[in-house]
Amino acid sequence: MLEQKIRERRQTLEEFTEYAERFAREHDEPGTLSLRHLQRLITGRGPHGQPLGPVRAVTARLLERIFELSIDELLSPPQCDDETAELRQMLDVSRRIDGTLLELLRGQLDSIRRVDRQLGAIVAHEEVATKANQVEKLFAHSMPGHTRKQLAVILTELHTLAGWQALDLGKIHYSWQHYERAKHAAWEADAESYVIHTAAEQAFVLLDLGETKKAIDLLHDSRRRADSKCPPLLRSWLAAANGEALAALKQRSQCLGAFDTASELLPSEPADTTGPYVALDSVHLTRWRGHALAHLADPAAVGVLSHALDELDISFTRAETALRVDLATALTAIGDEEAVRAEAIQAKRMAASIGSVRQQKRLASL
Repeated sequence: MLEQKIRERRQTLEEFTEYAERFAREHDEPGTLSLRHLQRLITGRGPHGQPLGPVRAVTARLLERIFELSIDELLSPPQCDDETAELRQMLDVSRRIDGTLLELLRGQLDSIRRVDRQLGAIVAHEEVATKANQVEKLFAHSMPGHTRKQLAVILTELHTLAGWQALDLGKIHYSWQHYERAKHAAWEADAESYVIHTAAEQAFVLLDLGETKKAIDLLHDSRRRADSKCPPLLRSWLAAANGEALAALKQRSQCLGAFDTASELLPSEPADTTGPYVALDSVHLTRWRGHALAHLADPAAVGVLSHALDELDISFTRAETALRVDLATALTAIGDEEAVRAEAIQAKRMAASIGSVRQQKRLASL
């Protein structure tokens, strides 16, 4: 019954354990619930397959408060009378998806992206996760064909966005999982450019873990696979991503060469929007190059980043936050302590407002 109740909440097991921890803090409950413990409660088996012993009182109380059911009810067999009817209903719902509804889902994704870039993951992440669960349910009950492939593409984009949000929120493990789900959806869509893009974004998880060499290898492989197969905008983005990873490894000439390639590939006109979504234009590419120069302690970084800051669309709050952290990093390298303090204060305020744990950690390391 416990698993059924979680499914009724439209949550994954991982999302529920995160919710339970938050519920416990907010309601002063001492009980805790890890993913592994939750899985054991659902299966009724211990780590070596033995029958599960009594549930700890504090854990039982936490679950009882969340679901308003006794622990005995929660661990009882699920009610399955309506499962067949629910399956038939979902198959029927998925069969009725048409082009208009697919456009509506894409429009909702675009709206979430706008909220995310301006207000941050602290506001938009829950909405993305909810929308991903909704589309995943439709996808899981759709038949092979055009509609299923289109749902897979939307699902890929949702999980890719959720992966970047989770990374910004400091939830690295969840970020990796979202990218894995994004890749599987991209494979289902038989869309090579989406597979390449999700794998390349996953490289940033490796960078944040300090696995720089693995990230570079992954990005090199992504660029190799993307040659002539993918739109120029995506190949430009891949080159810039590779440049950032090379900067983290202090490989200056290769880094700058990658950014030169990115500039050459960047379309001068608005790009074709049929491929994976990437927010890249001349301003963002300048910002990204400035980030790499700051990592390389190049004095030119200050001028490059300042120019990007002047030109940046003010709706890109998260991008501005990262840019200001980069600027504080660059100013530190040239020893301008007063300017560093001013920039760091502004960056810290913005990072807190959007819940960016990632940028707060970078500031703390200065």
